[in-house]
Amino acid sequence: MLKLLVKKQMTEIFRSYFYNAKKNTARSKAATVGLFLLFTFLMAGVIGVTFAFLAKVLCRPLTLVGVDWLYFTVFGGIAIVLGTLGSVFNTFSGLYLGKDNDLLLSMPIPLRYIVAARLLGVYLMGLLYSGIIAVPTLIVYWITVGPTVPNVLGGLFWLLLLSLLILALTCLLGWVVARLSVKLKNKSFVTVLIALVGVVLYYVIYFKAQSMIRDLIHNAALYGSRIKGAAWLLYSFGKGGTGDWLHLLLFAGLMAVFLGLVWWMLNRTFLNIATATGTVSKRRTAARQIKPASLQTALLGKEFRRFASSANYMLNCGLGVVLIPAIGIAALIFSSDLRLLFALPFFGRGAMTVVCCTLLAGSCTMIIPAVPSVSLEARTLWLIKSLPVTPMQVLRPKLLVQLILGGAATVFAAACLLIALPFGWAEGLLLIAFAVSFVLSFGMASVSLGLRLPNLTWTNEIVPIKQSGAVLIAVLGGFAYTAVFAGLFFLIKPDPTLYLTLAILLNLLLAAALYVWLKKCGVKRFEAL
Repeated sequence: MLKLLVKKQMTEIFRSYFYNAKKNTARSKAATVGLFLLFTFLMAGVIGVTFAFLAKVLCRPLTLVGVDWLYFTVFGGIAIVLGTLGSVFNTFSGLYLGKDNDLLLSMPIPLRYIVAARLLGVYLMGLLYSGIIAVPTLIVYWITVGPTVPNVLGGLFWLLLLSLLILALTCLLGWVVARLSVKLKNKSFVTVLIALVGVVLYYVIYFKAQSMIRDLIHNAALYGSRIKGAAWLLYSFGKGGTGDWLHLLLFAGLMAVFLGLVWWMLNRTFLNIATATGTVSKRRTAARQIKPASLQTALLGKEFRRFASSANYMLNCGLGVVLIPAIGIAALIFSSDLRLLFALPFFGRGAMTVVCCTLLAGSCTMIIPAVPSVSLEARTLWLIKSLPVTPMQVLRPKLLVQLILGGAATVFAAACLLIALPFGWAEGLLLIAFAVSFVLSFGMASVSLGLRLPNLTWTNEIVPIKQSGAVLIAVLGGFAYTAVFAGLFFLIKPDPTLYLTLAILLNLLLAAALYVWLKKCGVKRFEAL
């Protein structure tokens, strides 16, 4: 029974490797094998090799100064973070709030088997994520100092303890996420916030990694003595990786206590969380007059609620809403550096305005909620068609969502650029006019692409949002348009004012042409869906 439950858990985790949600069919064996080989290549061949190279850089200098335990502390810490964060959401959905909880709990299966099977699934995923760092760490260490029976067996035991620690931490964090998920009404914004924080942390660490490594190598002995004195547990954890069995047994004892507490907590709370249906807040109702809204206001509110209800929708089609204002704020912070940059002879007269226009337009291509909006109506399309509304009344709010989001973000960033850089009044007006005209034309193109290439047979919303041809064409087409716009300017070097004026007129003409197509041909396509 336990074996079948574990197999079910792993099949559920890697469901997309066996099932094509886009076509609603099972994948062929060749396709499944190919996807697993690609996954292995990315995990072991790319991420594993990257960390192996990093381990090679750090291992010898740290062992030469006698702080080889610090080597294991650093890479063990990275493995713990990656393993915990990589599987915490799998723990949240797979261990606590699985979709088959009611079915499994209604069957004559002991609760301990269900919990054990799901714990094994969580453990294997944590081992997978942490192993791509821990295994290269051990191999590089054995090659550098030479393999011996104590350090090889001790290293393997250290890997086991590391994976068990990740299991315990993942269960605790998954428990917190599950408890919050049961209580929160709108989980999408929390998911988006966590994803954005993760992206920011990734890029901060990425850009500072080189200086951090250099500083660690130069001050390894100093940092080692500080950690050994102030955080003895970290020293013991790293010392165990070198094959010191005294510290390994000590760490194993602490892990046994920690895992025992986690198991006790699971036994007490699993059933309550797994069968929870969410809290219902008590409200005192009072008679009040509801103000009627216009048809367009109601439809626009529906589109915004649809956008805000899905974390996938916001992250994949609205990332520019955060990115574009961040560009404007960064321009204010580094305004002196940007002024020096645009003062270089390479840019010449008027190039600053063209570069800023290109930057804003290129960032706008990351705001595309209008592209998949028609496809997302697949399950409720019959309801919309049954309402006394025209196709254009349905399509206009989809366009307005993108125009409002893109326009607000772009105008804010343009205002920041006008403050940060020495624009004249004419150049400033051209910058804002170009940004607004591009948002308008790109929005029209997005709705048109969504109508030309709809996907109404999806089983997972991520397919029309991220994997559709319309989204790919919109993003690549927007980037290509901005690249041609900037490339032609630096190639032919025309008068900047005339060039930007013609570009603004072209944007407006494209927007007008696409609007005419929507009114004549687009409504017919929508009626035929």
